[in-house]
Amino acid sequence: MQLRPWLLLAAQLAALHDSSALQPILEHKTTETNSKMELYCETKYSSSNTRIYWLRQRQAPSEKSHYEFLAFWDPTKGAVYGEGVKQEKIIVLQEKSQSILNLTSVKISDSGVYFCMTIGNPELTFWKRIQLNVVDVLPTTAQPTKKSTPKKKRCRLPSTVTQKGPPCGPVILGLLLAGVLILLVSLGVAIHLYCLRRKARLRLMKQFYK
Repeated sequence: MQLRPWLLLAAQLAALHDSSALQPILEHKTTETNSKMELYCETKYSSSNTRIYWLRQRQAPSEKSHYEFLAFWDPTKGAVYGEGVKQEKIIVLQEKSQSILNLTSVKISDSGVYFCMTIGNPELTFWKRIQLNVVDVLPTTAQPTKKSTPKKKRCRLPSTVTQKGPPCGPVILGLLLAGVLILLVSLGVAIHLYCLRRKARLRLMKQFYK
């Protein structure tokens, strides 16, 4: 029997008949379409020869749900992909006990539960379950509106300032009167000088025409 059909059959039997196979806590991840997502899987095996398989379950776990084999890392062959898997969209890497599944340009159809597992002799162990939700727009958390508290108005008492010295009213009035008086005197002097000049001119003209 080939590896891929046997692997899918073993995974389905383990999920349906052995509840301990799905013990890992389900992690939830949400991302936008056309973005990149990295899924990590850590096992207890430190050998680089350990094969860590990635599976995907497109619909919720049930008797009718099925597993889709995505890829695993082979130390000699490199990445081995499942049938129909586009290598430009899914890249698998492995460093000793850790496997990394890179999903590029994800679509809504990539949503589902992703599993990483190892096959022992004879046990089959699931190490991680990740629920990936791909949406067009990430939901935004609305920030709570802050209620503005009205500021209390404080009444200010008029400040009482004591004035020193004589009041300013009579002084200003006296200065204004002095200024008006000076203007009147200057105007009278100017008129008197103008009259004297006019009389002198008339006398000069009379003497010239005699």
